[in-house]
Amino acid sequence: MTAEATTPVAPAPVATSDGVAVRIISPRRLMWWKFRKHKLAVASAIFLILAYLATIFAGFVAPYDPASRSRNLYAPPQGINFVDETGQFHLQPFVYGWKMTRDLKTLSPVYVADTTQKFPLRLFVQGEPYKLFGLIDADRHLFGVDEGYFHLAGTDHFGRDLFTRLVYGAQISLSVGIISVFLSLVLGLLIGGISGLYGGWIDNFIQRLIEAIIAIPTIPLWLGLAAAVPRDWPPLYQYFAILVVLSLISWTSTARVARGRFLALREQDFVTAARVYGASQTRIIAKHLVPNLMSYVIVTLTLAIPGIIIGETALSFLGVGLKVPTVSWGVLLQESQKVQIIQFYPWLWIGPAACVVSVVLAFNFVGDGARDAADPFSR
Repeated sequence: MTAEATTPVAPAPVATSDGVAVRIISPRRLMWWKFRKHKLAVASAIFLILAYLATIFAGFVAPYDPASRSRNLYAPPQGINFVDETGQFHLQPFVYGWKMTRDLKTLSPVYVADTTQKFPLRLFVQGEPYKLFGLIDADRHLFGVDEGYFHLAGTDHFGRDLFTRLVYGAQISLSVGIISVFLSLVLGLLIGGISGLYGGWIDNFIQRLIEAIIAIPTIPLWLGLAAAVPRDWPPLYQYFAILVVLSLISWTSTARVARGRFLALREQDFVTAARVYGASQTRIIAKHLVPNLMSYVIVTLTLAIPGIIIGETALSFLGVGLKVPTVSWGVLLQESQKVQIIQFYPWLWIGPAACVVSVVLAFNFVGDGARDAADPFSR
């Protein structure tokens, strides 16, 4: 009744045997209607979609190459202006250039706006060449300046644009969450399903193995497995090694929940009926048991990805994860952990930290909305 009242497009009525017309709503559509009511979850989902689109089109979104250097070392973020120094309003936004001096006490660079230099901002500007999807040669960027420079989030100690490095770092930090959670989900459902479906000594062995893994502190286990990765491996190999490390640890909770669900479902009437009709074990699992776990799978995906992202960030920050020249949010935080940078150049750690916090919060909000939508007793 509530779903029909709040939904603009209702399913077509179906006549029953007694002539009463009813409307049949699929569980998937009902979940979508309930999820739409969670405004914060919807906004977070839109934010995550935009974030992943930015990683896919990183070369187009970022104004520079991540390794490109400029003469502006440790330059703070440039402000976007619509009003110039004379008070005149401009429809086209612009940025002022920098005038650099030295602090006589700390010898650190000090930047002040140079009002004699104005760099108009434009969309779809021609800039440094890159390969779209790693295949197509292109040189158009979403925004930038035709002449001069524009550093939206400042620069680092080599003069590299921090916003560009954040966008390219998202390719690693966001994809590691998706891939690792997928691998751990497959392992968890497979091992937990076998444990709950067959029981006996198989169940006892798997449960004791899970308990042994859970008993080990997470961070030392991460450090030990990550330290076993050879340091002379190429960045791509290190990346996949980190994926395997995170996946080998995070499957245990999924396996336990999957075991409990399989134990509860294997005695249900529809499973018994499938056995009586001669359905194979594989068909029972694929057609009857796994679909009943889909709501849990969706919630697990959205709630587990933040933990994997934080795990990769923590490993890279501690120096045992990904290494330069690989760019990730954890590597950027590891490069900015010096006291001098924290005190004098805070944008170098605020940028990566804000990205991690915002993405983790967004995933948690989406997971909260998905959990409420999958709960048949929630409103």
